[in-house]
Amino acid sequence: MVGYNVAILGATGAVGTRMIEQLAQSSIEVASLKLLASKRSAGQTREFKGRTLIIEEATPDSFSGVDLVFSSAGGSVSEALLPEAVKRGAVCVDNTSAFRMDPAVPLVVPEVNADDLNWHHGIIANPNCSTIQMVVALAPIKAQFGLERVIVSTYQAASGAGQSAWNELNTEAQAHLNGETMDAHILPAKGDKRHFPLAFNLLPQIDVFEADGYTHEEWKMIHETKKILLGDMNAKALKVTATCVRVPVGIGHGETVYFETSDEAVTAAQIQHALANGAGVVLEDDPATQTYPTPLTAAGKRETFVGRVRPDLEVDGAFHMWVVADNLLKGAAWNAIQIGETLVARDLVRVSA
Repeated sequence: MVGYNVAILGATGAVGTRMIEQLAQSSIEVASLKLLASKRSAGQTREFKGRTLIIEEATPDSFSGVDLVFSSAGGSVSEALLPEAVKRGAVCVDNTSAFRMDPAVPLVVPEVNADDLNWHHGIIANPNCSTIQMVVALAPIKAQFGLERVIVSTYQAASGAGQSAWNELNTEAQAHLNGETMDAHILPAKGDKRHFPLAFNLLPQIDVFEADGYTHEEWKMIHETKKILLGDMNAKALKVTATCVRVPVGIGHGETVYFETSDEAVTAAQIQHALANGAGVVLEDDPATQTYPTPLTAAGKRETFVGRVRPDLEVDGAFHMWVVADNLLKGAAWNAIQIGETLVARDLVRVSA
């Protein structure tokens, strides 16, 4: 088996550390691994398959001789360094939003549109975490019954905003329980004007607001879904809208998804059968025994979990479902490593001499 020289950019973050873990468990044969981060993180160590690796400062020359790069270091870092990696012969899987809407860059969820990897030009984009789990659930439905409309409301975990937001949630919760003031400095959007506590609260804003009143997170869900399922971020053949809410949960995004199929005669049992046989989907759906997925039961798992499948009582061919996944694994680190596995399996990564 051929071994690949691999680099993980942003190796010290919540997603980066999970990329290391998922890579160790993957089918990718790793000949060497570089762990890259900012100058302030250089010198730290991480474990990989029983070896202790030292974090290096990321520079353009860090990618010399590297075959495959997994990146989760922030959009500006990806924009600056990944083209340099490509110049040096690497194929890059990027977990930031830097390249997602670039028409020359595939936006890939392997269970859904792996064939898009065939036309990559050195960079592949990992979609937004909330988009990934939704399209995994929608793909088998679209394939069998067609899709006309999707309306999603998300319940997104604090860790989706980074380790610092997750830490702040825990600090706020303890302060509230101690009868102290909750200080908020990060959420709902670090770069916005006002900040609100997440502990014991709900924040109907993820990322900044656009001019039309939608947040950028909602914009991403709308346009990424169209690009993944139809190959065009502005496709009119599928109507998509979203409301994204941050909730006081550590790991695991939940979503209520309303969808209208092209086949108005389809039944809930047929939808459930399609989901049960869908790639990467686990159906947990039995109201009689209160069986449905939750963030706590999905945490640490790679699959996308679906429950509460039921017909809409007012619209023929319309249904509701509840979708849950670990936003740091399937929503980020595992989806990226899974893309890497698929690239290797399809011989779409060159090997350094």
